[in-house]
Amino acid sequence: MNAKLVFGLGLLALVLAVPTAVAQDTGGASDSPFAGVGGIAIGAGLAIGLAGLGTGIAQRDIGAAAVGATAENDGFLGKSLIYVAIPETIVIFGLLIAFQLVGKIP
Repeated sequence: MNAKLVFGLGLLALVLAVPTAVAQDTGGASDSPFAGVGGIAIGAGLAIGLAGLGTGIAQRDIGAAAVGATAENDGFLGKSLIYVAIPETIVIFGLLIAFQLVGKIP
């Protein structure tokens, strides 16, 4: 298997698993209405941060190839823009997870 594919899938799994694991309630009774909010906030930040990191890594190679292809032939501009926009969906997934976690705050 391609090493970049394995790295990308591992990063996607990390984006999905770590924030939800950090945001889990410990089950301990606390008098504070904000008990567990710190873990949820850290999980939401990790979801967006790791998704942005993964997108940046993906777009590094894709953007360089897109610029090179467009410089060779102007007809590749539309396809290049689509290929550059595809990794942005990873950030949207991270943002959705962050919204779900923030929705758990009392």
